[in-house]
Amino acid sequence: MRTSEKPAVNTAAGLSGPASRKLPVPPRERKPALAALAVLLILGGALATTMLVLRSGDRVSVVRVTQQVGAGQKFSDRDLEEVQIASDGINLVPWSARDSVTEGFAAVTILPGTLLTRDMVNPASSELGPGKAMVGLSLKAGQMPASVSEGDRVQVIFVPTRSGQGESRVLASDALVHTTGEESGRLTIVVDAAAAPEIVAFASTGEIAVAEVTGAG
Repeated sequence: MRTSEKPAVNTAAGLSGPASRKLPVPPRERKPALAALAVLLILGGALATTMLVLRSGDRVSVVRVTQQVGAGQKFSDRDLEEVQIASDGINLVPWSARDSVTEGFAAVTILPGTLLTRDMVNPASSELGPGKAMVGLSLKAGQMPASVSEGDRVQVIFVPTRSGQGESRVLASDALVHTTGEESGRLTIVVDAAAAPEIVAFASTGEIAVAEVTGAG
């Protein structure tokens, strides 16, 4: 018995239509310039990150003020302390220059905790210039606030103790407390030279009182 065999079908030859007409794929174009640019960008970013990390570790010693220093007041060693901060380009006074600070005067009233800049230090005090005088006071309890300290601004007031001397009046409205003594009530103030003789005269008789001017400086 013979078995008929079907001829093999050539599938490749039997394809027709769009399947048999595939478009050729163009070879991928290489762009070495773009690849090089990408590498440079990556390296540049890594370098910038490294520089930022290194810069964050750069610290310098600068001067910080520990207590209030009034405008025109001379700096002292106890007003200053050394602190380490990250270098940021601000014109701060380096700790190595602290000796020049103690030879100078505050250009403005400087509050505790302030990092000192060179603009805050004057070689001479306008408060102690021509037309000014320093007057020492020895006051009793009740003649001055307990909170008065160096650098404060105060009013110097005549307080008559005898009848017929007139009423109380202000002798200096904006005197600078230059120093405070170790003993309570002792002050050295800076006033206009024209007012100094009268203040000294009344101070000798105990007829002077001091009032603190808040928010001044």
